[in-house]
Amino acid sequence: MAYESSGAPDYYNIDDLLTEEHLLIRQTMRDFVKREISPNIEQWAQEAHFPSEIVKKFGDVGAFGPTIPTEYGGGGLDYISYGIIMQEIERGDSGMRSTASVQGSLVMYPIYKYGSEEQRKKYLPKLASGEWLGCFGLTEPDFGSNPGGMVTNIKDMGDHYLLNGSKIWISNSPECQVAVVWAKNEEGRIKGLIVERGMEGFSTPEIHNKWSLRASTTGELVFDNVKVPKENLLPNVEGLRGPLGCLDSARYGISWGAIGAAIDCYESARKYSMERIQFDKPIGAFQLTQKKLAEMLTDITKAQLLAWRLGTLMNEGKANTQQISMAKRNNVDMALRIAREARQIHGGMGITGEYPIMRHMMNLESVITYEGTHDIHLLITGADITGISAFK
Repeated sequence: MAYESSGAPDYYNIDDLLTEEHLLIRQTMRDFVKREISPNIEQWAQEAHFPSEIVKKFGDVGAFGPTIPTEYGGGGLDYISYGIIMQEIERGDSGMRSTASVQGSLVMYPIYKYGSEEQRKKYLPKLASGEWLGCFGLTEPDFGSNPGGMVTNIKDMGDHYLLNGSKIWISNSPECQVAVVWAKNEEGRIKGLIVERGMEGFSTPEIHNKWSLRASTTGELVFDNVKVPKENLLPNVEGLRGPLGCLDSARYGISWGAIGAAIDCYESARKYSMERIQFDKPIGAFQLTQKKLAEMLTDITKAQLLAWRLGTLMNEGKANTQQISMAKRNNVDMALRIAREARQIHGGMGITGEYPIMRHMMNLESVITYEGTHDIHLLITGADITGISAFK
């Protein structure tokens, strides 16, 4: 069967569509994950431990802001390179990929896209290097799928803004040095601000007792009369298109990342099915096991083609929000189904930390909900088909 030279399924020879640079980036990230994440991830997840030292290591390997120009510390790479990096990190763990994709797509991207030149020079190099960790504040306790209803707000006080409100389910927040926060001004228009650790009235309580993304740090952002300097306002965007533009970039990365989780589950199941003997033969010899494996490989192959084509459209500046929605929804759903089927192939061993299956499955329960839920993405496609929004 068709395999990459480095050992992942490539049934339709998609490697032939990648450049030498893409293949080198993939191998570099794969080696990084095998060295820095895979040997430790089960323990981190079991202990609900976020390894803060990974932030600088991600910066050193170029995982933060791969598409940001090199003059600001980014990688200057294309979107397929970004997708490949997310795939390889999520093959290790979705929580680790969340750390990287928030930093690149939800913190660095808006500062680069909507920020001033002064803001780019001040923040982007420190975020790219991993010296600083950032987070993105959009979701609120009462406004998730409907972010336009947010109540977090700013008031113009002359020489500064006064920020009040709260955000929840914020990856990276307990350890962040900087937060890109979306809030309504006095006219009800949504604006983006850069809030820094140490500003009086700004706190980041951690969310505990998660069964998912346990190696990622998640929390709240609380703003109690926080004085934000005028120069920290993102000057080049207004309205929901600001945060939604960031989410397009992040959702694209997730569409690749989920393939990584699916590949890890599939590879573990394939290997186990050839080693586990029942009724005097490997369980991979039974028709129902072969059916599971064949369907897994088929679904991975379809997702790979979807992600590659979307990456090509992203590089050409032709990808739209609806296409990104379809890929995020399809590929995460695919990965979750593969995790569940892989768990069955592993039998009872599938629920233990000896194998990555349950960890991936629990992680993907978050991934299928965050950055647009499974159902919301379906309705985005439905509205595109019919011209009728189901949200109102």
